[in-house]
Amino acid sequence: MSEEIRTRIAPSPTGFFHIGTARAALFNWLFTRRFGGKFILRIEDTDKERSTEEYEIDIMECMNWLGMDYDEGPETQGEFGPYRQSERSEIYKKYADQLLADGHAYRCYCTSEDLEAEKKSAEANHLPPKYSGKCRNLTPEQIAQYEKEGRPSTLRFKIEEDQPVKFKDLIKGPMEFDPKLFGDFVVLKSDGLPTFMFAGIVDDTEMRITHVIRGEDHLSNTPRQILLAQAMNLPIPEYGHLPMILNSDKTKMSKRKNPVSVSHDFRDQGYLPEAMINFMVLLGWSPSVNSILDGPTKTDELYTLKDLTSGFDLADIGKSPAIFDQTKLDYFNGYYIRQMDLGELTHRALPFLQKAGLIKKESEELLQIIALVQERLKKLSELPELTDFFFHLPNYEADLLIPKKGTKEATLKALEESSQALAQEDDFSRDSLDNLLRALAVKLGLSAGEVLWPIRAALSGKPASPGTFELLGFFGKDESLARMKKAIDMLK
Repeated sequence: MSEEIRTRIAPSPTGFFHIGTARAALFNWLFTRRFGGKFILRIEDTDKERSTEEYEIDIMECMNWLGMDYDEGPETQGEFGPYRQSERSEIYKKYADQLLADGHAYRCYCTSEDLEAEKKSAEANHLPPKYSGKCRNLTPEQIAQYEKEGRPSTLRFKIEEDQPVKFKDLIKGPMEFDPKLFGDFVVLKSDGLPTFMFAGIVDDTEMRITHVIRGEDHLSNTPRQILLAQAMNLPIPEYGHLPMILNSDKTKMSKRKNPVSVSHDFRDQGYLPEAMINFMVLLGWSPSVNSILDGPTKTDELYTLKDLTSGFDLADIGKSPAIFDQTKLDYFNGYYIRQMDLGELTHRALPFLQKAGLIKKESEELLQIIALVQERLKKLSELPELTDFFFHLPNYEADLLIPKKGTKEATLKALEESSQALAQEDDFSRDSLDNLLRALAVKLGLSAGEVLWPIRAALSGKPASPGTFELLGFFGKDESLARMKKAIDMLK
C-alpha cells in the first residue's frame, strides 16, 4: 500500500471495555501492524453524564493487558491530538460553522415533545422514523423569534435525496443506501457537543485515518458520515464492518446478561491474554487456504500475536455472525496455561492466591504446588479452590474417604494399615511408595484404588486433586500421617 495505514479504535468510556470493542481493536491492530502503519486510541467521551475516568483507565489497562500497544493516544504527544473528544470542542465548532455557512446545515428548534410526536405519527402510519425537516425552511423572522424566546437549538445536516450513497465495504463488499430513509440528522446537540457521527468523521479527517474497521452495528452510520465528508470536501476513509458476535444460542450478546467486560469477566476470572487474543481473532476470521498461517502446525487454530501480525488479512474475515463459544475459550486458556513456563505461571497465579488470603509472596513451595495443579487448570481463578488444602487442613465429609464400590470397614482398614506402613518408611519417592502401597493392597485383598483413594482424599479433602503419590511426596511423612490420622478418627 502506497500511503501510510492509519487506523483507530474509539471506545466511549461509558462502561467497562467490551469484548466486541476488544475484537475490533485487535483486527485494527493486526491490520495496521502488518503494513507498518500507525494505530491510534481515541476516547469518545462527549457523553458527559456517563463518561468516567474509571472507564477510560479500564480501556487503556485492558489494551495494555492484551498486548495491543498504540502509537498515539490520550497520554501521548501525537501531532494530531488531543485524543479525547471532550478536548476537541473548538475543532468541531469550526467544521459545524462551515457546514452552516455553506448551507449544508440549519438550526432546528424542535422540542423533545415535537420530535416524540413526529415519531409516534410515523409509527402509526407504518413509516420509518425520520425527522420531517420542519425547521429546514424557517424564515428569518421565525428564527429571530425562537432566539428571542431563548429556545435551545440543535444543528441538523441537510440530506440531499437525489443520489444513493455507495461504497465498497472492505468486508461486506459493495454497499448502497437510499438517503431518503435517513432524514436530516443532528450534528451538534443543544449543548454544543457533537454527535457520534459528526465528531467521528471530523476526527478521522484530522487524525489522517485511512481505514475504519468497526462492528456491523455501525454500518448504518457509515453512509451518513460519507455524506458529511462529501459536504465538507473531506477525504473518505475505507470502511470495513465486522460481523456481529452472538451467544451460542444465536442471541445477541448483552452487557446486562452476558460476560462481556474484558477486565471483570475475563482478566479477573483468570483468563490469559494469550488465550483471549487467540479466541477473539477467530470470532469472524479464519486464515484462507493460501495464508502463511494455514499449515500443518496451525490445524488446531493456535495463533500467537506474532503469527497473526505477519499473516492477518481482512479478506479472511467472514460476513456471517461469529458465535461466542465458551468451551473453546476455556480450551485455549487451558492450553496456554499448560504450555507456560512454571515460573511465569506462578508469577501470574500469585494475585489470585493473595486475594484468597492463602499466601503473601512467592516461594519455592508455591512453585511445587503450581506444578502439581498446572495440568488441571482451565483458568487462574480456579487456583484457590484447587490448592487451598496445601495451605491448611481440609474440611470434608467422612463419606469422601470411601471409594465407589468400597465399604467403610475396608476403607478404615486400608487407612490404618497404610498409616502403619508409611510410618516405617523413610523413602517417600514415587517408586518406593508405589511399590509399598500396591503390595499392601494385595496383602489386604483390596484393589489398588481402595487403598490409594482414601489416602488421597485424606490428604486433599477433595474428590479431584493431584495423585496420591504426588501428594505424599509434597507433604512428607509427618504431615501425611497427621492428615491420615484425622481421617481415621472421622471414620471411627
